Amino acid sequence: MPTTKKESMYFGMMMCGGMVLVMTMYNMFINDVIGHITLAEGILNLVITFVVAMIIETFVVGPVAKKVAFSLPFDKSKQLKVVLILSSCMVIGMVLFMSVYGLITMSLTKGLDGEPLLSSYALIVMKNFIVAYPLQLLIMGPLVRGLFMKFVKKNPAAA
Repeated sequence: MPTTKKESMYFGMMMCGGMVLVMTMYNMFINDVIGHITLAEGILNLVITFVVAMIIETFVVGPVAKKVAFSLPFDKSKQLKVVLILSSCMVIGMVLFMSVYGLITMSLTKGLDGEPLLSSYALIVMKNFIVAYPLQLLIMGPLVRGLFMKFVKKNPAAA
């Protein structure tokens, strides 16, 4: 796992990039946006979302998730427990924050259809969490950790 700031930056970019790609496609699908926007608009949306997610992950959710995860009473010598608890804290934080971003972009593009703001937010959080949590724990987390260990950790120039 990352041991330096530079490695942490690479790991964060890889994880954030993968999660943003899948979650953006998922949200475009459930909101029936695919087919109604151009490829350029989709790519622009993906880039903006990635930048927003990286800023939130780097400066807000990441530091708080680490503090919360490592303050919990569990055996920190067990790597799997550390990964699962830290990943869980990260997903919860990112879903809460990125759902605000989703609510803002949805209200700007197609409106809220008269739905109360809080119920719209709660629905977005639920829809995102049910996909983001298993995606992170079962697919993206192991995939990014494997790629990180293969391409970044073994590369002394990246450290």
